[in-house]
Amino acid sequence: MASPQSTQFAVAVHVLTYLAGSGAGPSSPHPRTVGATELAASTQVTPVHVRRVLAPLREAGILASTPGARGGWRLLVEPERITLDTVWRLVRGDEPVLAIHLPSPKCPVGRSIQDGLHDVDAAVARATEETLAR
Repeated sequence: MASPQSTQFAVAVHVLTYLAGSGAGPSSPHPRTVGATELAASTQVTPVHVRRVLAPLREAGILASTPGARGGWRLLVEPERITLDTVWRLVRGDEPVLAIHLPSPKCPVGRSIQDGLHDVDAAVARATEETLAR
């Protein structure tokens, strides 16, 4: 059975939902920041992984982070304005959806199958984005 390509999207959605429900949103009367250690415990990944996953969301202006021992993450955008397709595009970047191997250039099958696999990957990416945009 195939394994999932990446947990980044799931971790990002988990963290955004966690922040929205924990008083770290822009409309909270006393917004708080939530540390990467707390987010890592909730998502069962390392704090380093949390920071890597959230970096594109910070760069897009969805999240803010404060460094240091008392630092953490908070939402800059109301949760209802954050769409799943936006999160998907931000955390995925230019990475393929499918894990496409690099075959031997000497292999006639490997030389000819790559274009077809890339076309399939592009179709899967489009279908995923369309589904998440609903």
